[in-house]
Amino acid sequence: MKSLIKKFYLNTILFFCFFHPSVIFADNHNIYETLEQMQKDIKTLERAVYSGSTVVDSNLSNTSTSLDINSEDVLTRHLLKLSEIETQFQDLTNRFEEINFKLDKLSNRLSKVQADNQIRFQDLENTSVINDDKKILTKNESKDKILPGSSQPQDLGSISYKDTNTGETSQQTRSVDSTATIITETFQAEEKILPSEKPEAQYEFATSFLKVGDYSTAERAFREFVQTNPEHKLAGNAQYWYAETFRIRQLYTDAASAYLEGYQKYPKGEKAAVNLLKLGVSMVQIGEKDQGCKMINGVEKQYPDANQSVIQKAKYESQKFECKNQNS
Repeated sequence: MKSLIKKFYLNTILFFCFFHPSVIFADNHNIYETLEQMQKDIKTLERAVYSGSTVVDSNLSNTSTSLDINSEDVLTRHLLKLSEIETQFQDLTNRFEEINFKLDKLSNRLSKVQADNQIRFQDLENTSVINDDKKILTKNESKDKILPGSSQPQDLGSISYKDTNTGETSQQTRSVDSTATIITETFQAEEKILPSEKPEAQYEFATSFLKVGDYSTAERAFREFVQTNPEHKLAGNAQYWYAETFRIRQLYTDAASAYLEGYQKYPKGEKAAVNLLKLGVSMVQIGEKDQGCKMINGVEKQYPDANQSVIQKAKYESQKFECKNQNS
């Protein structure tokens, strides 16, 4: 566009120079003024071309006379202002796109965090359900089946309080020859601890020591109850809890003896089935696996009407100790 305008004016000037010399030489002053006006028109057209706009007119000579210096300055300022606005708009567009990109990244991170939290909450819920089931199972079994201290066999040389509370003035050497002396000890020197009340109140009194964890005193109280009330309906229960006081303290030999005494004296008592089960477990723990497995497997056969929790516990102990299913 610019080159076409220049060619147009140059051709016009050459035309006047070669074909009308009389006019040029007659009035040089007017020619100079015309050239200056043409240069101004060219500058104005150049500005319009650079700004991306077009000047449409039917006659270029008429437009050159209508535009003055002030209008040219105003047009230039408007063009510069439009250029600045365009630059600012482009900058705002870039910032908007950058903010959108950051928002997309934050959205993706939030989605990942939510998914991860959901997985963790599900794991926690599953763990909580499993723990609740274990607690319920433990609570149901703790009433008449399982108490602490029956997981692993312990040293058979452990002693109970009865080995220290004797009427002898000198300590005897523990050997094979002196075993009979230990077994045949008497406890006449012990003071009675049960209150002089009805057997039911005495049983509750002995049970209170078991609840608070005083197993040594509970042992004495239950043994005294069995000796004082051997025919009472609670005697079988007292004998069972007497054996439990040994098992809880991991005195498995004493526990096995107490369970065996309860099985022989109270075979139809309320605790007879679980007593036989604990007797079998104690026998396995002291090394008599064959005898213990026979007793464990015989629980369901001898007591088919026993509590299902006891029967299920017997099956569990049989599998744990890898007992063969054989008749007791």
